[in-house]
Amino acid sequence: MMFAVAMTFIDQTIVSIAAPDIVSELGLSTSGMQWVINAYLLSLAAFFALGGRLADLWGPRRVVVAGTLIFVISSVLCGCVPAGDHALTWLVVFRATQGLGAALLFPAALAVVVAVFPVERRGRALALFFGLTGALTAVGPLLGGWLTAWTWRAVFWVNVPVAIIALILTALAHISDRRRDESLDVRGALLIVAGMGLSVLGFQQASAWGWDSAATWLCIAGGLALLAFFCHYELRTTRGHPLINLAVFRDRAFTVDTLVLFFAMLAFVPVFFFASVYAQVSLSASPNQAALYLLYFFAGFAIASQWGGRILDKRGARPAMRIGCAVGAVGFALWAGKLTDLSMHDQWPYVALAGAGIGFILAPASTDAVNRAINASYGEVTGITQTVRNYAASVGLAVFGTMLTHTMTDRVTETLRTRGVPPDAEHSVARDVTEAITGNADARTPTGDGATETTMREAMPAIRMDFAEANQWVFYAMAVALAVGYFCALRHPGGRAVAAEGAERG
Repeated sequence: MMFAVAMTFIDQTIVSIAAPDIVSELGLSTSGMQWVINAYLLSLAAFFALGGRLADLWGPRRVVVAGTLIFVISSVLCGCVPAGDHALTWLVVFRATQGLGAALLFPAALAVVVAVFPVERRGRALALFFGLTGALTAVGPLLGGWLTAWTWRAVFWVNVPVAIIALILTALAHISDRRRDESLDVRGALLIVAGMGLSVLGFQQASAWGWDSAATWLCIAGGLALLAFFCHYELRTTRGHPLINLAVFRDRAFTVDTLVLFFAMLAFVPVFFFASVYAQVSLSASPNQAALYLLYFFAGFAIASQWGGRILDKRGARPAMRIGCAVGAVGFALWAGKLTDLSMHDQWPYVALAGAGIGFILAPASTDAVNRAINASYGEVTGITQTVRNYAASVGLAVFGTMLTHTMTDRVTETLRTRGVPPDAEHSVARDVTEAITGNADARTPTGDGATETTMREAMPAIRMDFAEANQWVFYAMAVALAVGYFCALRHPGGRAVAAEGAERG
């Protein structure tokens, strides 16, 4: 199961490294490339609850196989995108279907793992599962840098051999399919997909439309209203079975686990995108060097995730979550303070510390939430927690991306003003520079003999520093998110979820 979900985690970050080559060859816009990256995460968030429910209704083995096939076929089609006017539409559509495949695959795979371990051994087992699969998010940029040197299309095609091996292993494992004779809540599924999609659209487009745009707030408010109506509908569903059994939120520990995961994931997936672009722009690193920069984060994450699993087995999730949120908040804050030093060597202890904070949180919070499943509906509860995690990642990318864009534009405008760029051109030039850099790490020196191009070449060192300073705001915001997670963790009642085993046997 770990092998099966490996490609879904790698794909959360691998495309970011290949973005400049994709933009250059296909002629995509910066905002279009952001949608190629975000469509996968958005689809993950929107369909995870459905994937968890289908794992309960159809059996986890069938859903694992279906999710793997959808994912790998979509990957092949992403790699075969033709150049031309329809390239962006092609990529966004099949990135979204990739996300659908992952949303089916992951909760079903996790339900299999949970079912074969008793509660007293589940913490360490799931620490290994979440630790290795989560760490593969950090492998994405490294693998992406190596594959992009050959062709950017390989970042999609690499999923083919992984999927073939995963399907063979799934067949050899002889996984039993425990099905539930219940109906699927189609209306609930449509509501949650529409609500999440619309709200993330508003956050994502805020950088282009502006926070003062009616369209921005209409999307955000409309999406949140649909999600609120979804909760109201699910609580009042009397026929069949709801898509999500919201009664699980009556358990305070489960609610706290979910909140901590939300605030942690605001930073976890977005940090790979922002850190890799920062390394390539401000540190002038190659894609491979940027990937190595992120391995410091992975090292801290991998070690701490194992410690977190042991703490969970011995003392429950609360201590691990508190330690993780505190360590992560301090790590991200110290990392932010070092960004303007423009030295990878000086930053690595703080990068590793930030990774350790996330590592302490992820497995204990996720495992504790799963252990509190109602009537052993592990697929359904996994669908809830993973929906929250991926929705938070999508919102984090959108909000922090907007923050970075606005801050960077203001700083570059000031830099160009001090170098004599005409007032009627400084803002538009600054906007173009910001979009090129923040969208796909394109920090190439401008060519041409015009006054603006000459000024731009002279200003590139200052612009690299502007980008580092703008990123400081993003990383400090990530530290704040983890600090909020710490205060949520204080509300956890403590103890271990032993009641779930009785539900499982029943």
